[in-house]
Amino acid sequence: MRIVSLVPSATEILFALGLGDEVIAVTHECDYPPAARELPHVTRDALPHDLTAGQIDAAVRARTDQGEAIYELDVEALHELAPDLIVTQALCAVCAVSFEDVRAIAEELESRPHVISLDPRTLGEVLGDVRTLAEATGRRDAGVALVQDAAARIDRVRLAVRDRRRPRVAALEWLDPVYVAGHWTPQLIELAGGLDVLGMPGEHSERRSWEEVAAAEPDVVVAMPCGYDAARAHAEALLFREKLAALGAGEVVAVDASAYFSRPGPRLIDGLELLAHVLQPGAVPEVAVANPLVVEL
Repeated sequence: MRIVSLVPSATEILFALGLGDEVIAVTHECDYPPAARELPHVTRDALPHDLTAGQIDAAVRARTDQGEAIYELDVEALHELAPDLIVTQALCAVCAVSFEDVRAIAEELESRPHVISLDPRTLGEVLGDVRTLAEATGRRDAGVALVQDAAARIDRVRLAVRDRRRPRVAALEWLDPVYVAGHWTPQLIELAGGLDVLGMPGEHSERRSWEEVAAAEPDVVVAMPCGYDAARAHAEALLFREKLAALGAGEVVAVDASAYFSRPGPRLIDGLELLAHVLQPGAVPEVAVANPLVVEL
C-alpha cells in the first residue's frame, strides 16, 4: 500500500503499526520517528518562520477569516506519488491542510486514493484512531497490541496516583494570547493525578485572560505552547515571566508539547507519564522522556 500522511500524529501511528515502509510522503512537520524526516514532503507552511507567538496568532486568524489555508499542498507531487491511501484530519484548521481540499484533490488523482480523516477530541478517540488505521491497512493485530500497551500504561499511572492529593493545574496551550488546553489534555491531567481548573475534556482549547487564569488559583502551571518543543516553550514562558508569576502558582514548568501533548498519537501516553512525574513526584519514578524545564519566576 502507498500511503501519504498529512498529519504528524497519523505519521507516528502508521510507523508504530509497522507501516513505515509503506508511507511514501509526509508533511513538512512530520519529524517523528526519525525515519519520517527522510521522506518527501507534500506540504509547506504558508506563514513566515520568524513570527512571534502573538504574530502567529494574528496571522492565523487573518488567513482563516479570509478562507485561506495555513498550509499549502503540493498537488503535483501527489499526482506523481499516486497514493492508495491519504490520511488527514478535520479537527483543527491550524494543524493541517483543509480536509475539504484534500478530498477534492483526491477525487482528481488517477490512483483514486481512499481518504481517512482522523478527528479525535478525547484520549479514547485517539486510541480509536489507532484501530481505524490498523483496520484500513491490514494491521489489526499490531493495532490491538498498541492499544493494549497504551491501556496498561494508563492504568499503571492511574493506580499509582489514585490516593494522592490532587494539585490544581492550569495547562496553557498558548501564551500570547492565552489559550487553555482542551481536547485530551484535561483527561491526561486527571489521569496523572491533577485537577484541571480551566480546560474542558473533549472541547476545543479556549482563549482566556491572564486574570481568569489567576482566578482559578492553580498550584501548577504547565506551559505547553502548541507545536513548540520544551526549549522553545521555556523561552516563551520567560517572555511572560511576570504574567506567570502573578498567577501565584507554586510551580511553573515548560514541556515539549510538540512531542507529547499537541499531537493525538501514541506519545500522548509519554505525556501522561511526564505529567504524573510533575504532579505526583515519586508516584511514577521512571519517566522515559526528558524532564520538563522549570520556569524560575
